[in-house]
Amino acid sequence: MDVILHIGAHRTATTSFQSYLRANRAELGAQGIGFWAPWRTRGGLLNGIADQPCAAHEPQRALGRVAINLEGARRNGVAVLVVTDENMAGTPRRCLRRRAVYPGVGERLARLSAAFGGPTRVTLQIRALDAWWASCIAWLVPRGEDLPDPATIEAISRAARSWRDVITDIACACPGTDIQITAYEAFGDRPDLLLRVLTDRRTVPVARPGSFVENRRPDMAGLRAVLADRGAALPDAPHTTRWSPFNTPQATRLREIYADDLYWLRAGADGLATLTEDPEPARPRLNLAAAAMKRGTPDDGPARKLAR
Repeated sequence: MDVILHIGAHRTATTSFQSYLRANRAELGAQGIGFWAPWRTRGGLLNGIADQPCAAHEPQRALGRVAINLEGARRNGVAVLVVTDENMAGTPRRCLRRRAVYPGVGERLARLSAAFGGPTRVTLQIRALDAWWASCIAWLVPRGEDLPDPATIEAISRAARSWRDVITDIACACPGTDIQITAYEAFGDRPDLLLRVLTDRRTVPVARPGSFVENRRPDMAGLRAVLADRGAALPDAPHTTRWSPFNTPQATRLREIYADDLYWLRAGADGLATLTEDPEPARPRLNLAAAAMKRGTPDDGPARKLAR
């Protein structure tokens, strides 16, 4: 049985992908494709694995739980098991507080790789860093985080750590495992295409573009309402743009870092990982960012083209 760990990243349509899997559970099962999503992995199955164990006995018990569940999947005729949970890589809250993209991901993936006996593939979906950080921060504010101060935003825009470092950490933690990278800008609105490249299957249930859009970040009005309840205010922003904490020079720095990451991936990523491009490059894609700018509201749903 092939085991594929889909580890996020957060804010790259992972919840939409999981909703697609759940909606097509029966058809996927008939094709020998099984999946474990957060409603299962966070119910105790992976306790004591990705996060640092709290007690000495936790790792051994966790290994036993995973082994029993893997054997159950095999007996049920699962040929390809997709384990999809973005929290395997870490959390947005930890990233924000450390001002870095997934610090500690290497240690987390090393424990997960051991628990799964060396997965067949680890897949990470990445996104332009300015948009990723803006989405993470907007998503965290209604969950108790304050807006970062200007010094934090400046530090994030100048941080040395990028997707390249995350990928390098994953590759070091999972020797011998196929490390696959996809881009949100290409796959965010088509979970079926993402499943195809994850599983190397030519035929999977089709999803109409934009039909699975879950867990959107709050729009500007929503953020203002949340902050107003705390006696705070959202800094002024042009009404024609999506909310972002970054000014133009900061956003430009982050976009340049992302462009460098993509260049590195397309050049072979030092043999550590493979960038899987859009399998249907000629297909029409929604450019919701442009539509959002026209109507003056933010949009964090399906994929948008990478700004050049």
